[in-house]
Amino acid sequence: MTELLQTLWNHRLHLVVLLLVVALIAPQQAPAQFPFPIPGIDWAPVVTAIGAIGSVISNVVVPGLRIINTALNGVSGVLGALNNFFHNVVYPADAIARAQALVGQGEALYAQIRAIANIHIASATLPSPQNLEGVLLSRNPLNIPSIAGAFQSVYQAVPADGNAAPQTRDMIDMTDAVAQDAMKRAVEFDAIADTEQQAAASMEEELQTAAPGTAPMVEAEAAAWLVRANAYTQAALSEVIRIRAIALANNSAQMKSNANNAAEVRHNSTQAFQ
Repeated sequence: MTELLQTLWNHRLHLVVLLLVVALIAPQQAPAQFPFPIPGIDWAPVVTAIGAIGSVISNVVVPGLRIINTALNGVSGVLGALNNFFHNVVYPADAIARAQALVGQGEALYAQIRAIANIHIASATLPSPQNLEGVLLSRNPLNIPSIAGAFQSVYQAVPADGNAAPQTRDMIDMTDAVAQDAMKRAVEFDAIADTEQQAAASMEEELQTAAPGTAPMVEAEAAAWLVRANAYTQAALSEVIRIRAIALANNSAQMKSNANNAAEVRHNSTQAFQ
Protein backbone atom coordinates (compact mmCIF):
# COMPACT_ATOMS: atom_id res chain seq x y z
CA MET A 1 0.00 0.00 0.00
CA THR A 2 2.83 2.32 0.84
CA GLU A 3 4.43 1.61 -2.49
CA LEU A 4 1.16 2.40 -4.31
CA LEU A 5 0.78 5.73 -2.53
CA GLN A 6 4.42 6.52 -3.22
CA THR A 7 3.87 5.77 -6.92
CA LEU A 8 0.76 7.94 -7.10
CA TRP A 9 2.59 10.77 -5.39
CA ASN A 10 5.44 10.53 -7.82
CA HIS A 11 2.96 10.78 -10.75
CA ARG A 12 0.67 13.33 -9.17
CA LEU A 13 1.09 15.78 -12.03
CA HIS A 14 0.01 13.21 -14.63
CA LEU A 15 -2.98 12.26 -12.51
CA VAL A 16 -4.16 15.86 -12.30
CA VAL A 17 -3.92 16.24 -16.08
CA LEU A 18 -5.82 12.96 -16.63
CA LEU A 19 -8.63 14.06 -14.29
CA LEU A 20 -8.95 17.35 -16.16
CA VAL A 21 -9.18 15.59 -19.54
CA VAL A 22 -11.82 13.17 -18.27
CA ALA A 23 -13.85 16.03 -16.85
CA LEU A 24 -13.75 17.84 -20.19
CA ILE A 25 -14.76 14.93 -22.48
CA ALA A 26 -17.33 13.27 -20.22
CA PRO A 27 -21.01 13.64 -21.59
CA GLN A 28 -23.08 16.31 -19.88
CA GLN A 29 -26.86 16.67 -19.70
CA ALA A 30 -28.09 19.29 -22.16
CA PRO A 31 -31.56 20.65 -22.80
CA ALA A 32 -33.32 19.71 -26.10
CA GLN A 33 -33.93 22.21 -28.91
CA PHE A 34 -37.35 22.88 -27.45
CA PRO A 35 -37.46 22.27 -23.78
CA PHE A 36 -40.44 20.16 -22.87
CA PRO A 37 -42.80 21.11 -21.64
CA ILE A 38 -42.48 24.56 -23.28
CA PRO A 39 -43.78 27.19 -20.97
CA GLY A 40 -46.98 28.85 -22.17
CA ILE A 41 -48.07 26.09 -24.62
CA ASP A 42 -51.09 23.88 -23.97
CA TRP A 43 -50.21 20.39 -25.24
CA ALA A 44 -53.58 18.83 -24.52
CA PRO A 45 -55.11 19.59 -27.99
CA VAL A 46 -52.00 18.17 -29.70
CA VAL A 47 -52.23 15.00 -27.66
CA THR A 48 -55.97 14.81 -28.44
CA ALA A 49 -55.33 15.24 -32.19
CA ILE A 50 -52.66 12.56 -32.15
CA GLY A 51 -55.07 10.28 -30.33
CA ALA A 52 -57.80 11.02 -32.91
CA ILE A 53 -55.39 10.17 -35.74
CA GLY A 54 -54.49 6.93 -34.03
CA SER A 55 -58.17 6.15 -33.57
CA VAL A 56 -58.89 6.76 -37.27
CA ILE A 57 -56.01 4.53 -38.25
CA SER A 58 -57.16 1.81 -35.91
CA ASN A 59 -60.89 2.03 -36.58
CA VAL A 60 -61.09 3.09 -40.25
CA VAL A 61 -57.83 2.64 -42.16
CA VAL A 62 -56.91 -0.77 -40.82
CA PRO A 63 -60.44 -2.26 -41.32
CA GLY A 64 -60.51 -0.68 -44.77
CA LEU A 65 -57.22 -2.29 -45.65
CA ARG A 66 -58.58 -5.58 -44.39
CA ILE A 67 -61.66 -5.21 -46.62
CA ILE A 68 -59.46 -4.36 -49.62
CA ASN A 69 -57.25 -7.32 -48.87
CA THR A 70 -60.33 -9.56 -48.67
CA ALA A 71 -61.62 -8.18 -51.99
CA LEU A 72 -58.24 -8.69 -53.64
CA ASN A 73 -58.18 -12.24 -52.36
CA GLY A 74 -61.64 -12.78 -53.87
CA VAL A 75 -60.55 -11.30 -57.22
CA SER A 76 -57.46 -13.47 -57.15
CA GLY A 77 -59.64 -16.50 -56.52
CA VAL A 78 -61.93 -15.60 -59.46
CA LEU A 79 -58.95 -15.05 -61.76
CA GLY A 80 -57.49 -18.35 -60.64
CA ALA A 81 -60.78 -20.09 -61.39
CA LEU A 82 -60.93 -18.46 -64.85
CA ASN A 83 -57.34 -19.44 -65.50
CA ASN A 84 -58.08 -23.03 -64.56
CA PHE A 85 -61.22 -22.98 -66.71
CA PHE A 86 -59.30 -21.78 -69.78
CA HIS A 87 -56.45 -24.22 -69.19
CA ASN A 88 -58.62 -27.23 -68.43
CA VAL A 89 -61.78 -26.65 -70.48
CA VAL A 90 -61.36 -24.01 -73.21
CA TYR A 91 -57.69 -24.50 -74.12
CA PRO A 92 -56.52 -27.72 -72.47
CA ALA A 93 -52.86 -28.35 -73.15
CA ASP A 94 -53.34 -31.99 -74.12
CA ALA A 95 -56.07 -31.14 -76.61
CA ILE A 96 -53.91 -28.44 -78.15
CA ALA A 97 -51.03 -30.90 -78.43
CA ARG A 98 -53.32 -33.42 -80.15
CA ALA A 99 -54.57 -30.78 -82.56
CA GLN A 100 -51.03 -29.75 -83.43
CA ALA A 101 -50.11 -33.39 -83.96
CA LEU A 102 -53.13 -33.75 -86.25
CA VAL A 103 -51.98 -30.74 -88.24
CA GLY A 104 -48.57 -32.37 -88.56
CA GLN A 105 -50.15 -35.57 -89.83
CA GLY A 106 -52.19 -33.59 -92.33
CA GLU A 107 -49.07 -31.84 -93.56
CA ALA A 108 -47.37 -35.20 -94.09
CA LEU A 109 -50.42 -36.41 -96.01
CA TYR A 110 -50.43 -33.34 -98.23
CA ALA A 111 -46.71 -33.82 -98.85
CA GLN A 112 -47.52 -37.27 -100.23
CA ILE A 113 -50.29 -35.77 -102.38
CA ARG A 114 -47.88 -33.16 -103.75
CA ALA A 115 -45.37 -35.88 -104.54
CA ILE A 116 -48.04 -37.79 -106.46
CA ALA A 117 -49.11 -34.64 -108.31
CA ASN A 118 -45.51 -34.05 -109.42
CA ILE A 119 -45.18 -37.45 -111.09
CA HIS A 120 -44.02 -37.05 -114.70
CA ILE A 121 -46.98 -37.71 -117.01
CA ALA A 122 -45.76 -36.31 -120.35
CA SER A 123 -46.49 -38.87 -123.08
CA ALA A 124 -45.81 -37.25 -126.47
CA THR A 125 -43.02 -38.82 -128.53
CA LEU A 126 -42.58 -36.49 -131.52
CA PRO A 127 -40.76 -33.13 -131.33
CA SER A 128 -43.67 -30.75 -132.02
CA PRO A 129 -46.17 -32.52 -129.73
CA GLN A 130 -43.48 -32.81 -127.05
CA ASN A 131 -42.89 -29.06 -127.24
CA LEU A 132 -46.60 -28.26 -126.90
CA GLU A 133 -47.09 -30.81 -124.14
CA GLY A 134 -44.10 -29.46 -122.22
CA VAL A 135 -45.56 -25.95 -122.32
CA LEU A 136 -49.00 -27.17 -121.23
CA LEU A 137 -47.57 -29.13 -118.28
CA SER A 138 -45.04 -26.48 -117.24
CA ARG A 139 -47.33 -24.93 -114.59
CA ASN A 140 -45.56 -21.68 -115.45
CA PRO A 141 -47.80 -18.79 -116.61
CA LEU A 142 -44.79 -17.14 -118.26
CA ASN A 143 -44.95 -19.85 -120.94
CA ILE A 144 -48.49 -18.90 -121.99
CA PRO A 145 -47.40 -16.63 -124.90
CA SER A 146 -45.56 -19.55 -126.53
CA ILE A 147 -48.69 -21.74 -126.66
CA ALA A 148 -49.96 -20.24 -129.94
CA GLY A 149 -46.83 -21.11 -131.92
CA ALA A 150 -46.56 -24.59 -130.39
CA PHE A 151 -50.26 -25.17 -131.11
CA GLN A 152 -49.97 -24.22 -134.77
CA SER A 153 -46.90 -26.42 -135.21
CA VAL A 154 -49.04 -29.40 -134.19
CA TYR A 155 -52.55 -28.53 -135.45
CA GLN A 156 -51.52 -26.23 -138.34
CA ALA A 157 -52.78 -22.76 -139.05
CA VAL A 158 -56.19 -21.74 -140.33
CA PRO A 159 -56.46 -22.46 -144.10
CA ALA A 160 -55.76 -19.51 -146.33
CA ASP A 161 -58.62 -17.67 -147.99
CA GLY A 162 -59.71 -19.64 -151.04
CA ASN A 163 -58.48 -22.98 -149.71
CA ALA A 164 -61.67 -23.50 -147.70
CA ALA A 165 -65.16 -22.11 -147.56
CA PRO A 166 -65.52 -18.95 -145.44
CA GLN A 167 -67.81 -20.64 -142.92
CA THR A 168 -65.38 -23.54 -142.62
CA ARG A 169 -62.51 -21.13 -141.96
CA ASP A 170 -64.60 -19.38 -139.30
CA MET A 171 -65.35 -22.67 -137.56
CA ILE A 172 -61.70 -23.72 -137.65
CA ASP A 173 -60.54 -20.37 -136.30
CA MET A 174 -63.11 -20.37 -133.48
CA THR A 175 -62.33 -23.96 -132.53
CA ASP A 176 -58.59 -23.26 -132.46
CA ALA A 177 -59.19 -20.12 -130.37
CA VAL A 178 -61.26 -21.93 -127.75
CA ALA A 179 -58.79 -24.83 -127.64
CA GLN A 180 -55.87 -22.46 -127.07
CA ASP A 181 -57.87 -20.49 -124.48
CA ALA A 182 -58.50 -23.71 -122.57
CA MET A 183 -54.82 -24.67 -122.74
CA LYS A 184 -53.77 -21.25 -121.44
CA ARG A 185 -56.33 -21.41 -118.66
CA ALA A 186 -55.08 -24.85 -117.71
CA VAL A 187 -51.55 -23.48 -117.25
CA GLU A 188 -52.94 -20.57 -115.21
CA PHE A 189 -54.99 -22.85 -112.96
CA ASP A 190 -51.98 -25.12 -112.43
CA ALA A 191 -49.95 -22.12 -111.26
CA ILE A 192 -52.82 -20.96 -109.02
CA ALA A 193 -53.10 -24.45 -107.52
CA ASP A 194 -49.38 -24.44 -106.73
CA THR A 195 -49.72 -21.05 -105.03
CA GLU A 196 -52.69 -22.26 -102.99
CA GLN A 197 -50.77 -25.36 -101.91
CA GLN A 198 -47.88 -23.18 -100.76
CA ALA A 199 -50.27 -20.97 -98.80
CA ALA A 200 -51.92 -24.02 -97.23
CA ALA A 201 -48.53 -25.45 -96.24
CA SER A 202 -47.53 -22.12 -94.70
CA MET A 203 -50.75 -21.95 -92.67
CA GLU A 204 -50.33 -25.55 -91.52
CA GLU A 205 -46.82 -24.79 -90.29
CA GLU A 206 -48.14 -21.72 -88.49
CA LEU A 207 -50.97 -23.70 -86.86
CA GLN A 208 -48.45 -26.18 -85.43
CA THR A 209 -46.91 -23.43 -83.29
CA ALA A 210 -49.84 -21.01 -83.02
CA ALA A 211 -50.98 -19.97 -79.57
CA PRO A 212 -54.65 -20.60 -78.78
CA GLY A 213 -55.41 -16.91 -79.05
CA THR A 214 -53.88 -16.60 -82.52
CA ALA A 215 -55.18 -19.86 -83.98
CA PRO A 216 -58.58 -18.33 -84.95
CA MET A 217 -56.76 -15.69 -87.02
CA VAL A 218 -54.91 -18.37 -88.96
CA GLU A 219 -58.18 -20.26 -89.39
CA ALA A 220 -59.85 -17.10 -90.72
CA GLU A 221 -57.05 -16.69 -93.27
CA ALA A 222 -57.49 -20.35 -94.26
CA ALA A 223 -61.22 -19.72 -94.72
CA ALA A 224 -60.45 -16.75 -96.99
CA TRP A 225 -58.15 -18.93 -99.07
CA LEU A 226 -60.90 -21.55 -99.27
CA VAL A 227 -63.25 -18.94 -100.72
CA ARG A 228 -60.61 -18.00 -103.29
CA ALA A 229 -60.10 -21.66 -104.18
CA ASN A 230 -63.83 -22.07 -104.72
CA ALA A 231 -63.78 -19.03 -106.99
CA TYR A 232 -60.95 -20.50 -109.06
CA THR A 233 -62.85 -23.78 -109.26
CA GLN A 234 -65.87 -21.92 -110.62
CA ALA A 235 -63.62 -20.21 -113.19
CA ALA A 236 -62.26 -23.59 -114.30
CA LEU A 237 -65.82 -24.92 -114.57
CA SER A 238 -66.71 -21.93 -116.72
CA GLU A 239 -63.82 -22.78 -119.04
CA VAL A 240 -65.11 -26.36 -119.38
CA ILE A 241 -68.58 -25.01 -120.18
CA ARG A 242 -67.12 -22.76 -122.90
CA ILE A 243 -65.32 -25.72 -124.46
CA ARG A 244 -68.51 -27.75 -124.46
CA ALA A 245 -70.42 -24.79 -125.91
CA ILE A 246 -68.00 -24.38 -128.81
CA ALA A 247 -68.20 -28.12 -129.53
CA LEU A 248 -72.00 -27.90 -129.72
CA ALA A 249 -71.75 -24.79 -131.86
CA ASN A 250 -69.39 -26.57 -134.23
CA ASN A 251 -71.79 -29.51 -134.52
CA SER A 252 -74.66 -27.14 -135.21
CA ALA A 253 -72.62 -25.23 -137.78
CA GLN A 254 -71.65 -28.48 -139.48
CA MET A 255 -75.30 -29.54 -139.75
CA LYS A 256 -76.22 -26.11 -141.11
CA SER A 257 -73.40 -26.36 -143.64
CA ASN A 258 -74.59 -29.81 -144.69
CA ALA A 259 -78.14 -28.52 -145.06
CA ASN A 260 -76.93 -25.62 -147.20
CA ASN A 261 -74.85 -27.96 -149.33
CA ALA A 262 -77.87 -30.29 -149.81
CA ALA A 263 -80.04 -27.33 -150.80
CA GLU A 264 -77.42 -26.19 -153.29
CA VAL A 265 -77.17 -29.72 -154.75
CA ARG A 266 -80.97 -29.88 -155.17
CA HIS A 267 -80.95 -26.46 -156.82
CA ASN A 268 -78.20 -27.47 -159.22
CA SER A 269 -79.97 -30.77 -160.03
CA THR A 270 -83.19 -28.93 -160.80
CA GLN A 271 -81.36 -26.51 -163.06
CA ALA A 272 -79.68 -29.42 -164.86
CA PHE A 273 -82.99 -31.22 -165.61
CA GLN A 274 -84.48 -28.03 -166.92
